[in-house]
Amino acid sequence: MTILYVEDSDDLRDTIGMLLEAPGRDIVCCATAEEALTVLAEREADVVITDVSLPGMSGTDLARKLLADKPDRRVVLCSGYEFGDAVSQFGPNVKSLLKPFEPEEMEALVNAVCDQVRAVA
Repeated sequence: MTILYVEDSDDLRDTIGMLLEAPGRDIVCCATAEEALTVLAEREADVVITDVSLPGMSGTDLARKLLADKPDRRVVLCSGYEFGDAVSQFGPNVKSLLKPFEPEEMEALVNAVCDQVRAVA
């Protein structure tokens, strides 16, 4: 299971990247949406987890582009702001995670998304 994690904060990216590590997971970390697109042009990711507020292209714009290319892609949007019903506009394969979150909360969501990916594979 390959998880691409996009976060512009170096410390947070390193910390969450380590927290995401688990047997059977390959974690790839990027600092920008543009870097994520470059990585995804070379290799596929089963799940993309992205901060919403990024320099340059935003995480929501990244999600829109990724879903336009592959509508069944699994995406998790992370933000310090409530999404309300806005996340539903992206479709059923996009989840949200409100910052700050507990590591267990992220792990539970990532496990659920990874289970969904495995179920359709």
